[in-house]
Amino acid sequence: MGDQRQCHEWFMLGIIYMSWFASQKIVSAELERLDLKVQPRTGNSSGKGYHDDGFLSFLVVGDWGRKGAFNQSHVAFQMGKIGAKLDIDFVVSTGDNFYNNGLSSQHDPAFRQSFTNIYKYRSLQTHWFSVLGNHDYRGDAQAQLSPFLRQIDARWFCLRSFIVNAEPAEIIFVDTTPFVNRYFLKPYGQTYDWRGITPRRKYITNLLKDVESALKESRATWKIVVGHHAIRSIGYHGDTEELNSQLLPILKAYDVDFYINGHDHCLQHISDTNSPIQFLTSGAGSRAWRGRMRKQKRKGIRFFYDGQGFLSLQLSKLEARIAFYDVYGTILHAWNARKPFLHSILTQKQPIDVSVL
Repeated sequence: MGDQRQCHEWFMLGIIYMSWFASQKIVSAELERLDLKVQPRTGNSSGKGYHDDGFLSFLVVGDWGRKGAFNQSHVAFQMGKIGAKLDIDFVVSTGDNFYNNGLSSQHDPAFRQSFTNIYKYRSLQTHWFSVLGNHDYRGDAQAQLSPFLRQIDARWFCLRSFIVNAEPAEIIFVDTTPFVNRYFLKPYGQTYDWRGITPRRKYITNLLKDVESALKESRATWKIVVGHHAIRSIGYHGDTEELNSQLLPILKAYDVDFYINGHDHCLQHISDTNSPIQFLTSGAGSRAWRGRMRKQKRKGIRFFYDGQGFLSLQLSKLEARIAFYDVYGTILHAWNARKPFLHSILTQKQPIDVSVL
């Protein structure tokens, strides 16, 4: 029955994906919505305080595609172990899926070399929901959006922006690269694939309207937004000002719980100082940037780690638990929140001393 149910889910996803691809040239359209029924849990798989009804579990990894190098293979191995332990429903990729310049075409062997051959463990043979990062736009961006890749590996699902409805959460994936001015004004010799993006202002305006409409209509217990670029970060790249001014006000207005990103090659957790939003960075799937921090920004910092690793989220109708793992599978930082009061409990190993930042 389990295999039959999974095949049915993939069949429905395939239909939705093909309908999107047929209309990809439309500049303005409502975000595609995927309804994913989470699997029931029994025994202790849901963990203390989590219940079988409406329990969701998934991993988040970003900035990974290096054909196994820079500890990508080691991170993948630990993801497989943790994924089995948590009985995950899917994996989220925060972008920069293939280095250094995305895929050259839908036939690029890098897809197998950096994805299929690396994330080979049993628990990771599930849905992979991905957004594009800036490095992905340096290649053939549309190749990663092509349904042809699903013929190679059925797990892969990548659109520019879309929604996954997986009760008790709704996750909105946002294409953040077109927001960043410097990719257009000062590309520093890099070439970007802007097909489907121009006219840029219209694309961004329509996307923001779609995100706002989706959040306004959402009745999910947990509202999550995923993008490649950070809104809040003390990593090398720091805050993305274009997202601060254009996207963040919408997230605050509609009570988003988590904004999850990659881009900075680190792991971090920052609490917004004037809203309940938790900013989570999981961009450490392969190469990390040791010692590269922006020391001038320290408000709301709960955790920062400049090594490789990944993130897990477990959500029930009442509680959320996040945990960051290093390349050895050690929990570096864990944090719990409870609805409706969002009373937070912080438990942390290897804390950073924010007083010295």
